[in-house]
Amino acid sequence: MGSLPVVLLLCSFHALTAVAQAQQADASKTPAATLPPSCREEMYPCTRMYSVHRPIKRCIGGICIYSLPRVYVINNEICVRTVCAHDEYLKAELCRELSGWPRRVERSTYKKRCRNRRGNPKNWA
Repeated sequence: MGSLPVVLLLCSFHALTAVAQAQQADASKTPAATLPPSCREEMYPCTRMYSVHRPIKRCIGGICIYSLPRVYVINNEICVRTVCAHDEYLKAELCRELSGWPRRVERSTYKKRCRNRRGNPKNWA
């Protein structure tokens, strides 16, 4: 009677493993999303620094003390981002405006027209 729960446990673990492998196989069969022709994938280093509490055991004589000092860990990874030509152009335009240069792109369709001399009376002597 004691071996019955062990057998059921092993059978259920085997069934769960088979389901997980089937899901991974389905995920690998789906094609990756295609990018528009004006977009590309760009790889860039995304280095992050984060802090963790690492336990340290210090023993003095027969007494051991555990402490949790904060340790900084640097995580070096390579990330991937999708870059489109239109987005790059808008970012360049924003950078240009923030640095004090005039706009290259007219953002509104309304253009101010010059008034003719009859509509613009002289108010100076």
